[in-house]
Amino acid sequence: MMAAVTAVPPFERFYAEHRDAVFAFLRGRVGAGADDAFQETFLRALRGYGALRHGEHLRAWVFTIAARVVTDEHRRGRRVIVAEIPDLESVDERPSYEELEELTHGLPPKERAAVVLRYGYDLDYAQIGDALGSSAEAARQAASSGVRRIRRKEQR
Repeated sequence: MMAAVTAVPPFERFYAEHRDAVFAFLRGRVGAGADDAFQETFLRALRGYGALRHGEHLRAWVFTIAARVVTDEHRRGRRVIVAEIPDLESVDERPSYEELEELTHGLPPKERAAVVLRYGYDLDYAQIGDALGSSAEAARQAASSGVRRIRRKEQR
């Protein structure tokens, strides 16, 4: 007995169902370049949509396209790391990256940058590694070393 094949929905419905999740994925991977990557993802999806044989696994299919767009962006060197910086006029307290200024004063430059990017901007270690021109592991070690130095300095 053959299994029923799921029909391919109209592209507009497919787009409406997946656009928000795809954009969030791209925003996390390419930062400010997410708009262009989003357009490229759905342009590629539209080009291949008519050749689909069934409507199963469409989410996985579009995320595969999005991941390939991210890879292409990285190869072109277009990745931009952006931390969400709030509108300072609407914030009552100092931004977290400013609060770290005094604590990180005196740290070696890489450690200071790693600590500020991790705890002030809440970037993950892969993003920090990219920003510092190193690996995620090296970024983690730099942040960890910086935190240890801060703790030792405060204990004195």
